[in-house]
Amino acid sequence: MATVTLGGNPTNTNGELPVIGSKAPEFKLVDANLGEISLANYAGQNVILNIFPSVDTATCATSVRTFNKLASELPNTKVLCISRDLPFAQKRFCGAEGIENVVNLSDFRDASFAKDYGVLLTDGVLNGLHARAIVVIDDKGQVKHTELVSEIANEPNYDAALNALK
Repeated sequence: MATVTLGGNPTNTNGELPVIGSKAPEFKLVDANLGEISLANYAGQNVILNIFPSVDTATCATSVRTFNKLASELPNTKVLCISRDLPFAQKRFCGAEGIENVVNLSDFRDASFAKDYGVLLTDGVLNGLHARAIVVIDDKGQVKHTELVSEIANEPNYDAALNALK
């Protein structure tokens, strides 16, 4: 279990992020067309997991916009934006914002992704949603970088995530 804050108020996660150097846990998430997507869909590519509570919050929306800009410049890399939002909400947001370079995926069905990656908030006002985190996975499926953002309302360290791919 890890502790993060929201507005300075502590809230806990169900576990810890995957260990750097370990094999990234497999997952099944839901795409905009309600199809299942797994980590295996991105085999042979670098993957950045941009994990957050909801696209309907300002900081989360900013992280999606920022990664959308960065994604177009990253060779052999997919940026997956993952929340528990319904795929319809993710699609609406991306359509309104013109976001096309990232893949939005939902963990709405059973929160298995959040549980396996240790980002499920277990108490506080956002109980049941994801903590804000970044996980970078290389083209061999190894975890290269992780960041659990200590204050949910803050943005992640984009530079550290990108440097992990060098």
